[in-house]
Amino acid sequence: MLSIRFSRVGKKKAPVYRIVVMPKHKDPWAPATEILGHYNPRRQPKEFVANVDRVKYWLSQGAQATDTVWNLLVENKLVEGQKRSTTHISKKHGEKLEAKAAEKAKQMASAPEGTRQDEPSKEPAA
Repeated sequence: MLSIRFSRVGKKKAPVYRIVVMPKHKDPWAPATEILGHYNPRRQPKEFVANVDRVKYWLSQGAQATDTVWNLLVENKLVEGQKRSTTHISKKHGEKLEAKAAEKAKQMASAPEGTRQDEPSKEPAA
């Protein structure tokens, strides 16, 4: 299966990414089937250059874009669709976050109006 993904190039601490088509199981620094463009997130505004015809060709041939590349293509209106989530929270961690939020809401509701527990008191120390 082919994928459209980033391949990092550029100097240390100054990344520039190539947008490449290559088999999904290959190393990102292996020779690419085709280079479709590049993305430089360090420029202002961020520089994105892609060969639109070739991107659409490879997508029509069954190549799958990674989530980050897909979001970039949608953002620049090269393809139509919705952005994909790139962050994933495990079920266990999500439950912990919900429990903490509920506990904090409970504390805020039970605190008197004039004082809040998350703000330091402004009374001088004796």
